[in-house]
Amino acid sequence: MNASDQFQAIVIGSGQGGNPLCMALARAGIRTAIIERKHVGGTCVNEGCTPTKTMVASARVAYLAGRGADYGVHTGNIRINMERVRKRKRDIVDAFRARNEEGLGHTANLELIFGEASFTGAKSVLVRLRDGGQRVLTGERIFINAGARPAVPAIEGLKDVPFLDSTSIMELGAVPEHLMVLGGGYVGLEFGQMFRRFGSRVTIVQSGGQLLWGEDADVAGGVAAILKQDGVEVLLSTKAIGVVKEGAKIRVTVRMEMDDETRVLDGSHLLVATGRVPNTDTLNVSAAGVAVDKRGFIQVNSKLETNVAGIYALGDIKGGPAFTHISYDDFRILRTNLIDKGSASTEGRLVPYTLYIDPQLGRIGLTENEARAQNKKVRVARMPMSSVARALETDETRGFMKAIVDAESGQILGAAVLGLEGGEIMSMLEVAMLGKVPCSVLHNATFAHPTLAESLNNLFLNFDS
Repeated sequence: MNASDQFQAIVIGSGQGGNPLCMALARAGIRTAIIERKHVGGTCVNEGCTPTKTMVASARVAYLAGRGADYGVHTGNIRINMERVRKRKRDIVDAFRARNEEGLGHTANLELIFGEASFTGAKSVLVRLRDGGQRVLTGERIFINAGARPAVPAIEGLKDVPFLDSTSIMELGAVPEHLMVLGGGYVGLEFGQMFRRFGSRVTIVQSGGQLLWGEDADVAGGVAAILKQDGVEVLLSTKAIGVVKEGAKIRVTVRMEMDDETRVLDGSHLLVATGRVPNTDTLNVSAAGVAVDKRGFIQVNSKLETNVAGIYALGDIKGGPAFTHISYDDFRILRTNLIDKGSASTEGRLVPYTLYIDPQLGRIGLTENEARAQNKKVRVARMPMSSVARALETDETRGFMKAIVDAESGQILGAAVLGLEGGEIMSMLEVAMLGKVPCSVLHNATFAHPTLAESLNNLFLNFDS
């Protein structure tokens, strides 16, 4: 083996954990290789956060333009140019991707290799190079950050139909006439509302009895109410059992469990948003002896170590919360432990997230259901956004705020903010949780008026009796 193929560290995948990790390793004097199959930046930059939130912003402009008369502003007929929406999305993705690639290319002691990796042993990786040929690399430590991809459910006829996933739907050059969405999670809801605002008729098919299966029923119900108000058809406890293409239409047969009946939906486009599967199937992790669960996600401990010494996994491929900020925090844990010689772990890590429907749903910590299941003594504070001055002034009053508070200490255990800039307000509550600041401090704090933040004064006046 050539000396050029021998590394002290190999990172597989250039996502939001892999990129900063490989640069940190290289800057620490560790000869490092990073292998990327397709695009630098991972899901977030190329198919996830960056492009979707860019398109969500376009949809919000369309929504506000349609409501112009409510504010005394008359805009006339609104037209959606999907090619322009798509170009704006592509331009931002290209810029972010180029910035990521430039950063890797300018890092000394680091080699960026484009190709598909697969293990040949616990310390060796075969790379089928993108431009032809192959290399076998060895590494004293190997870090797997290869991510996940959209799942394809086992529905009769689905594979014979030109369905969309979370990547291909963003490449549409025209607004669908009727978009049918399978799945009531983050992906399905964001795209569903987005294309409704662009002018599509939208039907969301959810197999469970509520949207967002992990949320409290009142939160999931509030989200459903907002979507329905926007004109989205939401079918709960409804399972797709067959798909066919008939001419220009796609026909989906569903079983409605509540009514014990079958219904046929006809639409122009079908988005499949029923979860994601890990990219372990092409990595040949069994050759390295790396253990995976029944779904193929790599099993790790709280320090992100696999069962094989010297092999680690970070980001979506290890299962658990599939968020960019979690992948980045995985990087921080590895940097702390391997470079800074500290002792960091995932234990007790708060997991914030925001659903980018409009208004947003910001979530942190325990749900009410989780707190009660743990037999915690809690008080629940609730307040509608219609009681928030800033929301009234901007005429954005949909949704509500909810906080779970320890009944004895007053510490905030969790919160859901479904409302204008819900993710930002949730982040303020997260800071309070990180600092062990009791809710009474927020209740009595002096916040600038009129801001959304000052709603925290009144939220903690409104506890359930």
